[in-house]
Amino acid sequence: MNIIIVGCGKVGEVLAAQLNKEGNNVTVIDERAEKVKAVANKYDIMGVIGNGACRSTQIEAGVDSTDLLIAVTGTDEVNLLCCLVAKKSANCRTIARLKNPDYNIDASYFKDELGLSMVINPELAAAREIARILNFPSAMKIETFAKGRVELLTFKIPDGNRLHGMSVREVAAKFKTDVTFCTIERDDDAFIANGNFVFAERDLVSIIASPASAKAFFSKIDYKIQPIKDTIIVGGGSIAYYLTDILLRSGISVKIIEKSRERCSELASEFERAVVINGDPADEDVLREEGIASASSVVALTGLDEENILLSIFAKKSGSRKVVTKVNRIEYDNITSQLDLDSIVHPKNITADTIISYVRAMNNSSGSNIETLYNLINGKAEAAEFTVFEGSPIVGKPLMELKFKPDVLIASIQRGRTQISPRGQTVIEPGDSVVIVTRGIALNDIADILA
Repeated sequence: MNIIIVGCGKVGEVLAAQLNKEGNNVTVIDERAEKVKAVANKYDIMGVIGNGACRSTQIEAGVDSTDLLIAVTGTDEVNLLCCLVAKKSANCRTIARLKNPDYNIDASYFKDELGLSMVINPELAAAREIARILNFPSAMKIETFAKGRVELLTFKIPDGNRLHGMSVREVAAKFKTDVTFCTIERDDDAFIANGNFVFAERDLVSIIASPASAKAFFSKIDYKIQPIKDTIIVGGGSIAYYLTDILLRSGISVKIIEKSRERCSELASEFERAVVINGDPADEDVLREEGIASASSVVALTGLDEENILLSIFAKKSGSRKVVTKVNRIEYDNITSQLDLDSIVHPKNITADTIISYVRAMNNSSGSNIETLYNLINGKAEAAEFTVFEGSPIVGKPLMELKFKPDVLIASIQRGRTQISPRGQTVIEPGDSVVIVTRGIALNDIADILA
């Protein structure tokens, strides 16, 4: 597939890398010559220096033969104009990133009137992920499938927990909870769960279950769940705006610490029930005075990754029960994994996963359609949700009779409102929503899991 990406920022580079890796012909556009050259050389793709909203620049990038244009510059208006020009001149599919809250209520209008294939708001998506984590604080990360009826939760096995030394099969037999173990990360190694795998302290474990089954499982393994009643949000940007709105509506008290007095005034006028403090997030005295030690949770959302990491370390040492850290630069993963932080959110990865799942849906066959896609364990594994159609080769046969590729796990089947934990005798039916966890396989169609 021929794809143009306008914008060589963090999201643009992640998209370029992943879409190129999956065999697409990628061209990037940006006015910053050094960024275009760096991304083009790093991933061996085409690069065009210029204004992506200009038709002449798009023609130079090959828009006439392009299947999809993705506009992810730092300016919403430029993204919309890029898509409009591409749609009018080449009638290709278009995706625009819009992050300004003012545009959020008009997203459907833009999509319909401008003919956009997708409008994505990474800040809102990140806020929703953080809110899910705060609503289930035992989890380090939570992804949703089947319109929220099924969740993929990642948690760390605490020192001394009863899971230590038990195999997956033993855990299933002893606790009899309706969860499916998916992946395990231990040091630098990643594993797809099988019945013989033995858990150890500090393993990062991903499970798939309904929300009710997940809560029952954590209760049976003595993994304490204390509800979050209040949070301190450090940094008052767009993610903080969306998160504050979500948390206040769910009954969680919110205090925001923001350096800009002007931004504080905007947030205070928008959220009367939130406490907005004008202060320097890097000042430990300010954080102590505002109660960071007694807060149920702290969310670090400043514009600097380094500051967010240091803030989170300080919050943990001060006594905060749950800490969520926003990190944009994937290069910091090796560092953050050594720091024992609670939960880390990568907004650009959320955006990239959503767009890549759409691209794969454009490429797939008629046997299924990919609905959602999540990278797991720093890209070493992924979870993909498919809707299965009549005629798919996985329909109508017990799973035990199908031959799968290595490192493939059927993690969940959603049939209407019923969640099914797959077993050997389980038969997939047309219309089922199926979650597949894989390592080293890029799935476009659910049939790709068959050997």
